[in-house]
Amino acid sequence: MASHKKRALAAGQTLVFMDECGFSERPTVRRTWAPRGQTPILREHFRWKHLSAAGAVAWRPDQPETRLFLSLRPGAFDRYSLVDYLRNLRRHLRGSVVVLWDGLPAHRSTVVRDYVKANAHWLALEFFPGYAPELNPVEGLWADLKGHASANYTPDNIGELQQHLKGTTRGLRRKDHRGLNYIKHTGLLPQDEYTLLCEGQ
Repeated sequence: MASHKKRALAAGQTLVFMDECGFSERPTVRRTWAPRGQTPILREHFRWKHLSAAGAVAWRPDQPETRLFLSLRPGAFDRYSLVDYLRNLRRHLRGSVVVLWDGLPAHRSTVVRDYVKANAHWLALEFFPGYAPELNPVEGLWADLKGHASANYTPDNIGELQQHLKGTTRGLRRKDHRGLNYIKHTGLLPQDEYTLLCEGQ
């Protein structure tokens, strides 16, 4: 992983860490505050509709700024929707981009490989080792969305859930060094480098 970071730094490339997960209308239950003797009650609709989410943390290794991306859709992301996601990234990121993600079959599909080959002038793929979610900074985004912002949240419908997640992500984007914290937490960014980047902003 360090070699990818060094090559990206030397070439002026943007590293884009990507991952997918799902969100349900049923809430993630967490401990919360309540008046003494009054047990909190969550009222849910027992519906099983869900949203699939594709998230990304974009970072140039010599910069303290990161960019967070979130795309939501009903149903699962497949090889075609992932290509659409990569295509949309190009609208927001200039220069050469290296996407890092896991070995999900859709990520290694012929459709994705053909798209990357046709766009090799700006896009390259790298894969994390087998089952190593702790190396992906996007796990920090999922932890914030599921474990904090959406914990105990019971939407009335799937549209309300979608708006809630989008609004929460916008709030996270405004927090200084949030994405950089995600990267540091994985161990991909040592503390001394993290400190220098934050001080140099």
